[in-house]
Amino acid sequence: MKVILFFSALIALYISVDSKESPPKVQVYSRNPGEFGKENILICHVSGFHPPDITIEILEDGVELPNSKQTDLAFKQDWHFHLTKSVPFTPVDGHKYSCKVTHGETTKKFAWGEAKYVTVMEAFLVLRSNRYICIC
Repeated sequence: MKVILFFSALIALYISVDSKESPPKVQVYSRNPGEFGKENILICHVSGFHPPDITIEILEDGVELPNSKQTDLAFKQDWHFHLTKSVPFTPVDGHKYSCKVTHGETTKKFAWGEAKYVTVMEAFLVLRSNRYICIC
């Protein structure tokens, strides 16, 4: 009986820990304002996610850009993680730049320069910092 109770408690603990999955918040922006033909740095910042099983790819027309750099995985006191990946690039007119994020078994693409949901405060911060951003 004690063995059954132990395994029941273990399964309940596993389910409660496993069920606290939080999807990432993704921000795609450039270091400087986007200008065609001018060198820049494309940045993909991913935050607020759990568990830490995540991959980030920065793409140009669906192909991963080479020479990207990634920060070490870090977390806050609430065990939500954050990670940033960046790559030097020169924007070309007609090309599409995006950040592909795979968290667990879910993969989503976030396009540079296509803001979906921007609050007034976020828009103010973007205008003030003079950055081209997607808060998705």
